[in-house]
Amino acid sequence: MTATSFARAAFGNLAAKVLLVVFGLGVTLIVARRGAELQGAFSLFVACEAVLVTLFSGFGLALAREVSHHRADAGRGLSAMLLASAGVGLIAAAVLVGVSAWADREPYRHLWLLALAAPFLLLVPTATGLWMGQGRMLPLNVAQVASPGLVLAALVALIVSSGSAGLPVEQAAGTLSVAAVLAVWVMAKSGVGLGTAAWAFHDAGRVAPGWDLLRRDARFVAVIGATNVISLLNYRVMLFVIEHHAGLAAAGVYSVAVQIGELLWLLSSAVTVSVYHRIGNPDRAVAAAMTVRAVRINVLATVAAAPALLAVAWWGLPWALGPAYEAARVPLAALLPGIAAYAAASSLSAFYTNHLGRPRLSAAVAGLSLGLNLLLSLWTVPRWGAVGAAVSTSVAYVVAITVAAALFQRHAGLGWGVWLRGAPQAAAGAGRDNRAMRASRGRS
Repeated sequence: MTATSFARAAFGNLAAKVLLVVFGLGVTLIVARRGAELQGAFSLFVACEAVLVTLFSGFGLALAREVSHHRADAGRGLSAMLLASAGVGLIAAAVLVGVSAWADREPYRHLWLLALAAPFLLLVPTATGLWMGQGRMLPLNVAQVASPGLVLAALVALIVSSGSAGLPVEQAAGTLSVAAVLAVWVMAKSGVGLGTAAWAFHDAGRVAPGWDLLRRDARFVAVIGATNVISLLNYRVMLFVIEHHAGLAAAGVYSVAVQIGELLWLLSSAVTVSVYHRIGNPDRAVAAAMTVRAVRINVLATVAAAPALLAVAWWGLPWALGPAYEAARVPLAALLPGIAAYAAASSLSAFYTNHLGRPRLSAAVAGLSLGLNLLLSLWTVPRWGAVGAAVSTSVAYVVAITVAAALFQRHAGLGWGVWLRGAPQAAAGAGRDNRAMRASRGRS
């Protein structure tokens, strides 16, 4: 990949991420100004939906690996992965209906809404695996941006329609219920899922499913799903901890701090997606060099942007969302060091998953961070509330990413100095470990 094509792909992804932020902040503005409790219920519902999606996100990554690493037929792989994801979505829907019937509080009693959309929610992360494996950013970016854009448009339409019925706009926004907001969310997600699947079939062709590919990747899909759920809980578990200790309103305030802090991962996500197919290159030296390059860009850019983000949020949160969200500022400041360090995680995970074919390494790193975070939170949250949650999260992120970097160096045959001088793409860097490379390919 040339410097020009790398920059073009990363810029396109970054532009899509900026749109995601704009739409996401628009949704947050509407929901959070309705009250911290509604924001808390919404953030927990979205976290539950994210657990479902990430649990089966391995279908998309398996498809991406089949296309980029194994050079498999895209149409056969797409058909098999989409049918499998829709099937497990139906099973998940039955589970969600049961949980909704059993639950007696927000937002869990509304999980039946999520059940209606479950078969369609998995279509986007599965279908976009086709384009990720091909290195085609435009359709991938459109699919990712469409859902929050539709959610924002629908919420605005609800407010405007209520206003046209005689309510002032501010009062109309205040009448939004938890159920209405969640229904808008799942309908938008379902529509985009169907549209994305149709687009992917148009590109790859409707052919007989390659069930042999699915059987070959079954273990990979399961490990990826477990890995991604652990990673997600690593990012979101404190919302549930705070809700348990202090209620929905406190969770809503903390969710805003998390959402603002994770804006720093915009660039890291854009860069990693842009080079995902390159990190999957079978040549160890090429994959390692691209991983190091992406990590350095991600961390340096994140560290540089963190002070500016904090300054803007310190002033902007109370102004935009209301006085209740002043309480999000200190937790945000405590989160930023860990978030900046963890910007390296996406590229390192891509190396473990797409090149080595060993997603359990990503699971081990995320599990370390999750376990340490929960352990520390037992002491910090009862004493310092949301600030304690942010401190424990930040410490866990820094420790975990240090371990992740060491694992990468071990498998790439590189030393710690690589983060300063970069990795050579010549075979010499990987030649010292040719036997380990062949063994790793055999395992994958």
